[in-house]
Amino acid sequence: ASVFALSAGAVSFGQIVKAAEPAFAAVLSQFVYKKNISKAKWMCLPIVIGGVILASVKELDFAVSALVAACIANLFAAFKGNENKKLMETDGLKDRMGSVGNQFALTTILGFLISIPVALAKEGAKASQFVELFKTNPILSANLIASGLWFYGYNELSTMTLKKTGAVTQSVANTAKRVIVIVGVAIVLGESLDPIKLLGCGIGIGGVFLYSIIDQLLAKK
Repeated sequence: ASVFALSAGAVSFGQIVKAAEPAFAAVLSQFVYKKNISKAKWMCLPIVIGGVILASVKELDFAVSALVAACIANLFAAFKGNENKKLMETDGLKDRMGSVGNQFALTTILGFLISIPVALAKEGAKASQFVELFKTNPILSANLIASGLWFYGYNELSTMTLKKTGAVTQSVANTAKRVIVIVGVAIVLGESLDPIKLLGCGIGIGGVFLYSIIDQLLAKK
C-alpha cells in the first residue's frame, strides 16, 4: 500500500499522509489492544505529524488515490506493529521463535506469500517483460537487489526497535525518519533546503525527542 501511495501521487504528499502513522498506531494500541498511552504523549503526536507536513507542504500535489492508499498503509503498519509486539510477549511462542530476526524473517515470508496473488492480479501480464528486463538491464537488477537488501535490513532493525519500545513509539521514530529522508534526498539530489523545510524538519525531530522523554519529565514534577 505504501508503494501504491508513492506511485499514485507526489512523493512528498505520500510522506505527509504517512506521517499520520503514529496516530493510527496510538488509536489501535489504546482502543483495540488496551495499552494505555499517556495524555502527554498524545499531545506530542500533532507536533511530530505537523513537522513532517511543514517540511513537505511546498511540494504538495493532492491525489485521492494516494490519500486512500497511504491511509490503508498506515492502518496496515499500525496493525503490524501491534501484532509483532503481541507476538514478542506471548509466552511459549516467543521462545520457539528464537530471536527477533527469526520472527521478522517469518513475517516477511508470510507477507511475500500473501502478496503474490495481488501482484499477479495487478501486473501478472507484465511478468515476462520484467524477467527479460532483469536479465538484460544490469542497472535494474543491481538496484533491485540492493534496494531489497537495504529494505530488509531497515525493517529488521525496525522490529528490533519495536521489541525494546512499543508500537506507538516505533511509529513515532518511523515518522521522524521521514524528516531525515526529505533532507537527505534534497542533499543528494541537490535540491534547495528552504527555511520552511528546515523548520519542519526541526519541529518533527524535536517532537520525537519530546515524545520520548515527556513521561519522565512529568514524573519528576
